[in-house]
Formats: sequence, structure tokens, C-alpha cells
Amino acid sequence: MSATVSVVLPCYNRVQYLRQAVDSVRAQTFKDWDLIVADDGSEAQTLAYLAQLDGLPGVTVLLLQHAGSPSAVRNAALRSATGRYVAFLDSDDVWLPEKLQQQLALHRSCPARRWSYVTMERIHEDGSLMQGEPLRPTPAGEIFEPLLRLAADVSMSGVLAERSLVEEIGGFDEGLPYFEDFDLFLRLSLRSEASVVAEPLVRMRSHDYHYSSNRVGMLEGRAALLHKLRPEAERRGSGALLRAEEQANYADLARAYAGAARRGDALRCLWRARQEALRGRRWWRAGAALARSLLPAWARTTARRLRAGPQVRRTP
Repeated sequence: MSATVSVVLPCYNRVQYLRQAVDSVRAQTFKDWDLIVADDGSEAQTLAYLAQLDGLPGVTVLLLQHAGSPSAVRNAALRSATGRYVAFLDSDDVWLPEKLQQQLALHRSCPARRWSYVTMERIHEDGSLMQGEPLRPTPAGEIFEPLLRLAADVSMSGVLAERSLVEEIGGFDEGLPYFEDFDLFLRLSLRSEASVVAEPLVRMRSHDYHYSSNRVGMLEGRAALLHKLRPEAERRGSGALLRAEEQANYADLARAYAGAARRGDALRCLWRARQEALRGRRWWRAGAALARSLLPAWARTTARRLRAGPQVRRTP
């Protein structure tokens, strides 16, 4: 018989984190789950660990050719899912033991809402909690516009949805190399209101190996996502908000391009974001970054020193 929840866990190397992610699923107080680990062509050390998992009760391991696409890997796992619900967990994050139990209780209490997410805490690479983290918004109900503004703190590892709902929207968009998670959240929000467990039951790890650490790639991905959403945003009366987000994103992308010495791309983005110049500082900061990138190396070094201010010399 099918389990109630199919857990989708994509991975690519990073076995030191993967072990903890898998252990956090196996430690859930709610036990009626099956776990689908979809591997994107990892190296020998990770494959050896996956061989230990394969065949354990409730665990399925899918060994895939390396695609470098989180969407493709998650979709492969979704095709093997049979649970009424699907939950997602990234290989560098962990769940607290009551995560599934509390989330499913929320679904039973409000069945009209077909997907949910839980709040999260950030952790360092070693698993210790980050201190002094700001409170981020976790709205419930109609959250299309908060998601569009990046004003809803939803993480892939916090989402649980009816499998039929994920199938209705077509799973993950494999044409988006970045922001595929927010694309999924936005499409879920168009079909159903969201519930929220207002307790941090996911721990999201910060480290130097994030797929999303490519800032240029991330901003390009968001530009593609916003362009894709134009017709739906206009239909919902959110066209002005989307256009403002596009302008701000192009200004940020211009700044990122300037930092990567892609000056032609930066100039094109500045032109596309020209209306943002009237709204705030993003456009002007991007323009300043582009101007600095045109300076010779000695002038850029001098400008950095001037911005840093006078250095205090320490006596031995």
C-alpha cells in the first residue's frame, strides 16, 4: 500500500549533509512516509552511501545521469511518488522530528488548502543555529503577491502539497535553471491558498556549496520567471507589481553583471531598468558599479581604499 507522504529528496554529492537530511526523515514522529532519493550522478563516496540506503524499508534510490538541473531531478522523483501528499527536502537541510506530524494535522484541520509550508531556522555549515536572524514574513492564504515580491519566507524543504495538485500544475519547470522553487510556489498559490505551521520545523543550512550561490544566474533566473508570469499577473490585476519587480530585478542584475565585468550586459539591463531610477537607489548603485568597472585597475583599487576609510596601524 502507498504511504501517506512521499518525500522527494534530490542530491548531488555533499554526502556529509545528505546523511543528516535522510536521518531527519527517518526520525519523524509521523511514520507513514516513503522516501525517494534521486541522485544526479554523484561521485563514488555518495554512491557508496546510497547503496546502503537502497532496499531499506520505505526508501527508494534513483540513480540518474548527471543533468545539473534540480527541476529534472525532482521531477524524476515525483514520477515515482505514490503518496497522497508529497513533501520536499533539500539534501543540505534537515527536518525537526514533528515536521510531518504537525503539517498533516494542519491539512486535516483545513482541507480546502491543498498545500502548506513551515517556518524555518537558518543554521551554519556545522549545524549550529545562526543567532540574531531577523524574523521573516510567513503569510498564509492568498500569497501570490507576497511570493512575487519575495516577501514570503517559503523554502523548498518546508513545503508539503497534495500530490494531485503538484501533478495538476505540471511539476517543476525544467526550463528554469534557477528560481524553479519559487516558480512552483507561485503556481501552487494560483490553484490553492496556503496554510502555515508557525513553528520552525526546518533547519536550512548556509554553506559555500549552494547551487544558488551564482548571483548572476539567480537574477537571470528570476528575470525569466517574472517574464513567464506576465500574462497571469496581468489577468489577476498584479501587472503593475510585476513590472516594478522586473525593473528592480534588472537593476540588481546590472550591478551583478558589472561586478562580473560583463559591461555590455550591465548596460542593457540598466536601460531596461531605467524606470527604477525614479523609485530608489538600486539603479544608481548599479550605474556606479558599472562606472567603476570601466576604471583601470589602479583606479579601482584606490576607490576601494577610499571607501574603506583610513586604516589604523597597529603597533607590535
